[in-house]
Amino acid sequence: MAGISIRNVHKNYGALAVLSNFSIEIEDGEFVVLVGPSGCGKSTMLKILAGLEPASGGQVFIGERDVTDLAPGDRDIAMVFQNYALYPHLSVAQNIGFGLKMRGLPKTEIDRRVREAAKVLAVEHLLDRRPKELSGGQRQRVALGRAIVREPQAFLMDEPLSNLDAKLRVHMRAEISALHRRIGVTTIYVTHDQIEAMTMADRVVIMRDGIIQQIADPDTLFSRPENLFVAGFIGSPGMNFLATAPVDGNGRAIRLFGQDVPVPIDPARLRQAHAEGGLVAGIRPEYIALGEGHVTFRVRPSLVESLGSEKYVYFDPGEHAVSENLRGDEERRKGLIARLPHAGSLAEQEELTLSIDPSRIHLFEAASGRALN
Repeated sequence: MAGISIRNVHKNYGALAVLSNFSIEIEDGEFVVLVGPSGCGKSTMLKILAGLEPASGGQVFIGERDVTDLAPGDRDIAMVFQNYALYPHLSVAQNIGFGLKMRGLPKTEIDRRVREAAKVLAVEHLLDRRPKELSGGQRQRVALGRAIVREPQAFLMDEPLSNLDAKLRVHMRAEISALHRRIGVTTIYVTHDQIEAMTMADRVVIMRDGIIQQIADPDTLFSRPENLFVAGFIGSPGMNFLATAPVDGNGRAIRLFGQDVPVPIDPARLRQAHAEGGLVAGIRPEYIALGEGHVTFRVRPSLVESLGSEKYVYFDPGEHAVSENLRGDEERRKGLIARLPHAGSLAEQEELTLSIDPSRIHLFEAASGRALN
């Protein structure tokens, strides 16, 4: 096992930059997830790590070795692909042990490693079957087994759960997390699913347009996003964004829902950010409460979605327009969202009393997107 150091890696296709100055130090045994929208460069970075794609610049170290220019087979890594990449004519045992056979290991050693991996992944009873006889989850376990038997210094996983149905994805991400805790191999995992990232990772790398937006543990990403993109990307449903302005005078307050709401930010900084392009307030749907509180307001829901244990209540932002480009068209159409515990019958157009805690409000510069708190 080994740590991984990625230093100022960039990748260009002609004039198109798909990765810009990507740098991270990954500790031995750490589980790091690269996440972001399609086309953000996360899979390109994984291919560069694997040696399947050359970098345009920068260096990659696995342990103490500079592997930047090494062939994939010389990097001592194992990769798990989205489509499993199993050989249909080989049995499960032969698929798991294929790489070891190519390396010329003795048959007794191959058999030992295959059976150990099969036991860890609970596929011992499937060793004589062919891939076509397996379910999607079983095929994914076989692909993981083929990686485990290599006993590599690092695992690279490229959206390994994307072909599974929703229920099986939940089960398999728990299994992969448990497997990582058991064997402790450094793992870099790519996904477009922020829930996978938040539930599996020691640290998450959020990417956009080839640029790292923030690297942090899941709790930090949720509670202290560094910019508007991270704030909107993390969380389900996404964060509510509202245009706001500082209250005139020397008070540390902004105007929201027709009220002066105190915020712990220097007034001069508030006024400067507002003058340079405006202020955006962010409120997570789960931090809007039913009933009176520090900041209370009344709404008439335009839509109520019931999920059984909770309800999504959509309502008009009123005088505060939802900031452009921060939410999808469908979300803008629906308005703001409150994520409320199941509270009996909530009807559309029925007046509700909602409240927010000012300490839960995030503030951002509209022009740069940077967080102010």
